[in-house]
Amino acid sequence: MSRPDALKYLHPGWFTIVMGLCGLSLAWYRAVPLMGDLAGAISLALGAFAALVFVALAAAFGLRLKRHPEAWVEDRRHPVRYPFVAAMPVALILLATVATALLGPAGWIEAGWWLGCLGQLVVTVWVLQHWWHDAESGGLQWPGVTPAMLIPVVGNVLAPLAGVPLGRDEWAAAQFGIGLLFWPVVVGLLATRVALRGPWPERLRPTSFILVAPPAVVGLSALQFGAPALLGWMCWGVALFAVIWAGTQARRIVALPFALPHWGLSFPLAAFAALTLRLATPGSRLAAFAPVVLALASLVIAWLVLATWRGLRDGSLLAPEPVAMLKPAAA
Repeated sequence: MSRPDALKYLHPGWFTIVMGLCGLSLAWYRAVPLMGDLAGAISLALGAFAALVFVALAAAFGLRLKRHPEAWVEDRRHPVRYPFVAAMPVALILLATVATALLGPAGWIEAGWWLGCLGQLVVTVWVLQHWWHDAESGGLQWPGVTPAMLIPVVGNVLAPLAGVPLGRDEWAAAQFGIGLLFWPVVVGLLATRVALRGPWPERLRPTSFILVAPPAVVGLSALQFGAPALLGWMCWGVALFAVIWAGTQARRIVALPFALPHWGLSFPLAAFAALTLRLATPGSRLAAFAPVVLALASLVIAWLVLATWRGLRDGSLLAPEPVAMLKPAAA
């Protein structure tokens, strides 16, 4: 961090790093039946790393609030960046999910899960209340309709992954329903934006992979509720299509200078790997394909970690971002 004001640019989108690491930890946890105890050890290491990153980010974010309170106001008013506020409670839900999977249900884990779920509900309402305003007063604007709007949706459908083992099936189902309702609505908005205004800016192109996350997580959560395997396969099919569809942009994404939006690749690929492993049975064709998906997600996230470390070291990440001149969203 070479800039003296580097903390000013530590916006909530940085918590997508925790999301990606937790997602990969859960994917490796799902690999245990196929790969054995080594997969469990890798899952534990990734979960611990995700927790350390979360603590570091939370501490740095608290310091940022003290030193640059105006930056938090700007985060909430930014017409493109404000949905990333949801990454903070989503990270908590995922950490609780990883802890439940690896350590088993516990009171302190449930407290973290409740904090994440209730925080996610509040943030979802806050994000969607922009829809009630016109554009002049900070309402929904087409330039701000990007795949990042799916993050609040994904956060809600994550609730059952830890909620069911923690014995909170009813609340988990209620929150799951919220995400299930708004997932196709947001996808419809994204399609309309592309038709009317064209795709999102080039630097946000990696976030196209966020389209993979909702079907992958919906499949995992539905199976957690005991849904028929065929429903999981339906969600897997949608997620696979989204991977292939977003993958058509891979060459253009690789050509971009590394920036935080590249972390939009991480959690979706990890979630798809987790669902693939969840559906795979020993000896099946999917069991041969699942390790390939897991390896791809692992390699991508390893590259993201390395690129992030380099960006922090040379000061290219915590710096002003190029943004379009747009009217601010309502606080």
